Amino acid sequence: MVDPSTFSHLATCFGEMIRKMWSNKRFKATVDPHMLVQAISASSNKRFAVGKQIDASEFLAWFLHQLHVGVGGTRKAGSSIIHAAFQGKVEITTRQKKINKEEMVGDGFEKGDDDRLGSDDEETFLEKEEERKRRRDESMTSLFEEVTSETNFLQLTLDIPEKPLFKDDNGGLVIPQEPLVNILRKFDGVSFNDVINTSTAVSGGSMIQRRRYRIQKLPKYLILCLARFKRNTFNNEKNSTIVPFPVKNLDLSDYVFSAQDNKNISPPTEEQVRAMSVKEMRELLEQYGRGDLHQNVVEKKELVEACIDFVITSLPNLLSNKYDLVANITHTIPAEVGREGKWDPLEEGSYRCHVQHKASNQWYEMQDLHVTEIMPQLIGLSESYVLIFERKGL
Repeated sequence: MVDPSTFSHLATCFGEMIRKMWSNKRFKATVDPHMLVQAISASSNKRFAVGKQIDASEFLAWFLHQLHVGVGGTRKAGSSIIHAAFQGKVEITTRQKKINKEEMVGDGFEKGDDDRLGSDDEETFLEKEEERKRRRDESMTSLFEEVTSETNFLQLTLDIPEKPLFKDDNGGLVIPQEPLVNILRKFDGVSFNDVINTSTAVSGGSMIQRRRYRIQKLPKYLILCLARFKRNTFNNEKNSTIVPFPVKNLDLSDYVFSAQDNKNISPPTEEQVRAMSVKEMRELLEQYGRGDLHQNVVEKKELVEACIDFVITSLPNLLSNKYDLVANITHTIPAEVGREGKWDPLEEGSYRCHVQHKASNQWYEMQDLHVTEIMPQLIGLSESYVLIFERKGL
């Protein structure tokens, strides 16, 4: 049992704001987040403060980690409510070149060789030359080594292809489009992506590694970050490529490679549920993270109806790894960025957030205090930066 008195100041302020937002006893319909903003500024040593534009993905990663630690979370997977909601698992296979330097030989002769004319017959000389060439080729051949490890994640970063350098027929820059399905090839379990690693480099250089990603487990709420910003020698650069994506029914079944494949699991039938004992029905709900359905149930009849409703309506969606969008963060930059001394798109741009009101199934676009309705078809065509999906069936 978690003791709220042991929470950090940041976690306490966040919990208080959430309770105020969902309270049905408040007189005012608005909530002032100034206490949470001050707690964020103090906890980050003013790294994230009011009036300072910052990377939204960087802040979200820091904020989730601080909430995880603030409520008593540890390094153990699933040790807090943050990990239970957002944490997944991915398998990373790293392939890199390994050069055997000990067997490298030079172009000269080995010790004991005599290159004077008449010192040896011609056949022996040619055999030694071929042996030297063979050993030299073997020593220069790069050997590949693979290392496989598993790690947990709270958000997945997707790389966007580079934007084109040329202009269109009208003289304007072409804004390309790259579907989300193409970008998700990074996690198809087959493709290797080039990564520059300086930690294992020799003599202060860099070593190119190739990595393959295989998702082992998807969380209840999936956070996807599109890597739009890149830091060059002088300032930040933004990739404005449009990434269209489905707002509903994003199917990620082809990207999950778990030992227990959900594709081969069939949900129990209504007759099988009615034949279960109370203990088995509770274990079934606990197995898929819906233990809340049997907490306040007293009669077995009510528990049977709750299990049947869960098996028929929710369980097929949970096993299919389908997601619906619940929030979207976009970043837009004004047209004058790049001229008149304004070079940093991160500082000069602004964020907008798209949130769905589930009761009315209406989407809203929010920027500071401005809230307007928006069509869901336009969300997938915006310059999305952070996408938050909810697993269907929750």
